[in-house]
Amino acid sequence: MAQQIIIADDHPLFRAALKQAVNQAVPDAETVEVESIKALQAAVEAHPDADLVLLDLNMPGAHGFSGLVFMRGQYPGLPVVVVSGSEELQVMRRSIDYGASGFIPKSASLPTITEAIQAVLEGDVWLPDGVAEKIERLQADAPDFSEKLASLTPQQFRVLGMLAEGLLNKQIAYDLDVSEATIKAHITAVFRKLGVRNRTQAVIAIQQMEIDPSDTSLSGS
Repeated sequence: MAQQIIIADDHPLFRAALKQAVNQAVPDAETVEVESIKALQAAVEAHPDADLVLLDLNMPGAHGFSGLVFMRGQYPGLPVVVVSGSEELQVMRRSIDYGASGFIPKSASLPTITEAIQAVLEGDVWLPDGVAEKIERLQADAPDFSEKLASLTPQQFRVLGMLAEGLLNKQIAYDLDVSEATIKAHITAVFRKLGVRNRTQAVIAIQQMEIDPSDTSLSGS
């Protein structure tokens, strides 16, 4: 059976570049392209046997690392490689801490991206040359909130994302085609799992997942 690789990025040109790299790494692979976290969730549900996700951190519906944390919590057996325009060491460190199987900078050449995809499909964790040694010296994030976020069900994660966008209960209910009572139940469950008491606290909590690059770059010591 052909390997299935999901490409999750909201930039069509970069999706095309990633698809080209996938075709070089695995010529007979089936690729699925999505451009939002909502579409990624649907794609993974439709392709439960997918072999790899290439994930842009800054897609619509994502709050920094939230999409990665959610994927690792719900689909622990599915490798996820972060593909990012950021080359900050702290962003790479957090990606690996949150369960990514690799980190590909968007500045990487096509042969390098191809090499990374092949390595992860073979079971390795891939990072740019020299990065592994550098990020080991960086302080790791406390895992507490990421573990809480990973415990959300797919529907609860969707509701949390909509809360963060400022949507009202009735708007969320309309978009998800369920009753307001169902949304209220989801929100109650989300608050309980995250350990917060209201919308404001929930939004502040998920902002912990935003990308906040440090001043340490790849060229640093």
